[in-house]
Amino acid sequence: MTGPTVAAPETEQPSGRDSLGRDPAPWLAPARLAIGLLQGLGLYGLHRLSDGEASWGATHPLILGPLLLVTAFLPVMLLAGVGRLRPLTLAVWAVVTGVVLALLGLHDIARQSADTLHGPPFLSPQVIVFSAVALFIAHHLVAPADMERRRIAGYPAYFDTASKAAVQLALSVGFTGAFWILLHLGAALFRIIGLDFLETLLREEWFAIPVTFVVFATAVHLTDVRDGLIRGVRTVGLMLLSWLLLVMTVLAAGFIAALPFTGLDGLWNTGNGAALVLAAAAALIILINAAYQDGQPDNRPPAVLRAAVRVAAVLLTPLIVIAVWGLALRIQQYGLTPDRIIAAACALVGASFAAGYGWAALSPFWRKGEWMRPLERTTIWTAVLTVAVILALFSPLLDPARLSVADQVARLERGAVSPDKFDYRFLRFESGKAGQAALARLTRSPDSRISSGAKAATTAERYERVQPASPRPSAADIRIRPYPTGAALPSSFTGQYGRLAENIGHCDDEHPCTAALIDLDGDAVNEVVVAGESSASAFKLEPDGRWFEWALYRSPSCRKDSVDLAGAFASGQVRTTPPVFPDLVVGGVRLRHEEGETECPVEPDPAP
Repeated sequence: MTGPTVAAPETEQPSGRDSLGRDPAPWLAPARLAIGLLQGLGLYGLHRLSDGEASWGATHPLILGPLLLVTAFLPVMLLAGVGRLRPLTLAVWAVVTGVVLALLGLHDIARQSADTLHGPPFLSPQVIVFSAVALFIAHHLVAPADMERRRIAGYPAYFDTASKAAVQLALSVGFTGAFWILLHLGAALFRIIGLDFLETLLREEWFAIPVTFVVFATAVHLTDVRDGLIRGVRTVGLMLLSWLLLVMTVLAAGFIAALPFTGLDGLWNTGNGAALVLAAAAALIILINAAYQDGQPDNRPPAVLRAAVRVAAVLLTPLIVIAVWGLALRIQQYGLTPDRIIAAACALVGASFAAGYGWAALSPFWRKGEWMRPLERTTIWTAVLTVAVILALFSPLLDPARLSVADQVARLERGAVSPDKFDYRFLRFESGKAGQAALARLTRSPDSRISSGAKAATTAERYERVQPASPRPSAADIRIRPYPTGAALPSSFTGQYGRLAENIGHCDDEHPCTAALIDLDGDAVNEVVVAGESSASAFKLEPDGRWFEWALYRSPSCRKDSVDLAGAFASGQVRTTPPVFPDLVVGGVRLRHEEGETECPVEPDPAP
């Protein structure tokens, strides 16, 4: 055996039949096209309602937001369910899906304040992404159970349905993208012969939006009735992913093995160490499932991949422990934030996978059974847990903004963070109504420092997070090589490096600058011109002995006239040119003294 394969089940069908061996119903194609058309028309209508600041949608976000979420995702579920689920199951599931999506959208809009609510679609990116994830998982928990007429289907049915749907989704998106590439290519062809009707049509939203979703629905139907195509693509994809498991396992094992010697300081200093480790764990989980597939004996991978699956399953535990440790340290130091709460939820899901997969990897040592069989129950129940966690996060139950506000204010009140360092603007501009309610309460605090900080944030016009200032160059670190060789810069200039460091810029041992003494204004006193890679500063001596930046020269950005200023200075390719304020000619390129980039010369168009 050279690699994992998906066995050709006895239901592998001739072209034109579905995955259950049935000829597709004649109404299935029109039904899917109608769903795609209605979705496109619905999204276009919502777009028109929200077009403009004074539009109906812009003034009714509590209605528009939920409608957008339902219109974007419910038809996709219907495309996947029609013809596969029993009519009653599909109807009930569609109602449940629509209601849940609407409630998620309603809560996401309702929790925001005027300062956090932006323009259409008003929904936060997190609720859009996680709603799509939850819907995909939930649908592929419902569909296999309905097809097998069981509350909990067999693991092969879950794997087969979900993996085929992932391939089908990717192919449908790719087909839609290719369709639009061809349309734009055709528009370009017509344009060169003087016909721009197609290009004009493609710009029309009434055409573009509905057509996009009709094409997507067409792709879903074509891939659905070509079961052999989906299985073939899936087989190749799973084979490639399963061999990538070897690479990821070696990398993860090497990372964990090196930690006793390197420590975790470097990981924490990145500021997103926990997220990186969680991403590595997620990659391992995906690759483990790609190698395990449906768990049937005919689909077992080679011995080397079976060993890699066991090792990877065990490695999940230390990775999740490191991620949880990093999150705990951050929360202890800086408190809860919405991002940290979402990361903690991801860590919870990862811990469930780690526990179950670790048990599956080690179980043969004390029990007899088929290879990694406990992995199946873990995957199913962790999928249920994932959906539950997402619904809790984006509902009032575990609203990250509300929990973050409560924790941050509690830290302020108990003295864990001083009033002058507390981020009052987070309450005003990042945490919605919960933050603004807490901010209003802080304005009445008996502590004058807290109340004044809260009042300042309340009256702020916009949110501007203060960025840490970049370190100012030190005079001791400045390295400038004077030209020509043997020349020396005036001691009065070098003695003022500390004051001029910000104007001189980063001239250090790794990137030393070059300088020349040039009389730029003809007063018989040399100015000091310091050149870096793309700019040169001219410093002039004042009568009181102080040097100041007199002019700034920049190299043109166009490739034709670009020049290495430092290199040209070092080779002596520097001269001045009149009239009023002298330009520099460096390496044969004229540099003007105005601040800003030198414009490239406009060249005449070549003759046709």
